[in-house]
Amino acid sequence: MALTKITETTASGSANIAFTSDINSTYKLYIFRFIALHPSTHSSFTVNFSTDGGSNYNVSKTTSTFYQYNAEDSSEYALSYLTSDDLGSSTDYQILMNSIQSATDGNGSGYMLLFNPSNTTYFKHFNSWGQNMINADKTNNNYVGGFLETTSAINAVNFKMASGNIDAGTIEMWGQ
Repeated sequence: MALTKITETTASGSANIAFTSDINSTYKLYIFRFIALHPSTHSSFTVNFSTDGGSNYNVSKTTSTFYQYNAEDSSEYALSYLTSDDLGSSTDYQILMNSIQSATDGNGSGYMLLFNPSNTTYFKHFNSWGQNMINADKTNNNYVGGFLETTSAINAVNFKMASGNIDAGTIEMWGQ
């Protein structure tokens, strides 16, 4: 089945970017693409989910995260499990990209997959990959996976920075 672009939102000093419609039984897979997101302050990019059309973003989730970073001159590098960004049956916002630089050339890009959000029998699964500049000379790859602990349909998704606004960038929603 081909990918279908459903909608996109471009940030301009936005507190958050919410998708409160078009997440339904039309598709079994929803893909959110993050393109050149730039924060107003050095911050992490986060997500949460809703079962009530976006009135509340408080779905309990259990997640696992790891990251890989490398300095431009290869003087520093790591591949690590990041327990501090894991959630265990928590309604908190999940970090998708950690520590995006707010420097003029700082930004983050990536995607998130949300599987079968309209199913009312099983928990929903999601995973994400994001790449961002964590300081002037380091690139960071973030990997997140987990499940949403609800059998209710997920019908809204909210993205925001942990602090400050999303100054620039685009988030697209695709269905397959």
